[in-house]
Amino acid sequence: MVPGLLYDPLYLEHETGRHPEHRGRLETVTALLRERGLWDRLVHLPAGPATQAALEAGHDPAYLGLLEEYSRRGGGFLTPDTPFGRRSWDAAVRASGAAIAATDAVLDGRVPAAFVLSRPPGHHACPAQGMGFCLINHVAVAARHAARARGLERVLIVDFDVHHGTGTQDIFYADPAVLYFSSHQYPAYPGTGGADEIGEGAGLGATVNVPLPPGTGDAGFVSALERVLVPVARRFRPELILVSAGYDAHWTNTAYLNSIRMAATVDGFGQQVRILRDLAAELCHGRLVFVLEGGYDPEALAWSVDATFRVLLHEPVEDPLGPPRSTPTADLEGLFRLCERLHDLG
Repeated sequence: MVPGLLYDPLYLEHETGRHPEHRGRLETVTALLRERGLWDRLVHLPAGPATQAALEAGHDPAYLGLLEEYSRRGGGFLTPDTPFGRRSWDAAVRASGAAIAATDAVLDGRVPAAFVLSRPPGHHACPAQGMGFCLINHVAVAARHAARARGLERVLIVDFDVHHGTGTQDIFYADPAVLYFSSHQYPAYPGTGGADEIGEGAGLGATVNVPLPPGTGDAGFVSALERVLVPVARRFRPELILVSAGYDAHWTNTAYLNSIRMAATVDGFGQQVRILRDLAAELCHGRLVFVLEGGYDPEALAWSVDATFRVLLHEPVEDPLGPPRSTPTADLEGLFRLCERLHDLG
């Protein structure tokens, strides 16, 4: 079966000015998918805006009201690094609606997997505060929809963005029904995501962070999934896997945000997606939804999204950008043993 794609031109109207997160990211992705013949092969799924009730499942109503009001007034800055414009509220609400629609399509068996090609990104958005380029947490909204509207008891969120998804962690930190897994550069923005952040209360153990040192590269990201995610996921037995798909760990992103130092490649993202595809097939009937997060070199982002679809279609991945000049050599054994101990992976 062919995966689904959810995209809306409205996402281009989230105006950010001269900023790493800009409309050209999606324009480059859609152009490459068309050029490579993927655009017309995919199942294009419709999506409307998320309802107020769906948004409030992840966010404080007062915060949502302020965001909508300020957008109508012409926008501004939520934080110094998070600009938004007049149509940003509409774009963000439609992106959350697309994450819900993708979840429904996968749960209903209309597509085996789906990709939400949207902006603004979402995984830094906390219950009552946007930050880090994010306004609304689309993956969190979709996870709560899956639990409350569709009756799922266990949802797994996997976040491979180079930055820790502090908003997603905040929303689900005490929720045992949602297992949040993040592999990310550490230390780095936003300063959260230490290995010892493992949840609280009923959600103790349902937050799994693998804080990778700068220069980790593909092998480290893949090993984090194999050594930590796979055994944790098998124990949790999710009914759905949602992915915060940030491609900003790619080695070229250093030129756009010089704090990024992870040296990942397009081929490496393909390897990670392959692990997630196979894990979903093993545990939850292949139910897998990707929602775009970061990725600030438009060309690298486009090829990484292309690679994601190629893996979902069981086709070879092409990586015209190749590897960085230097090969990462980080020693991660101590980190993985710490994560295994914290989460009783024996």
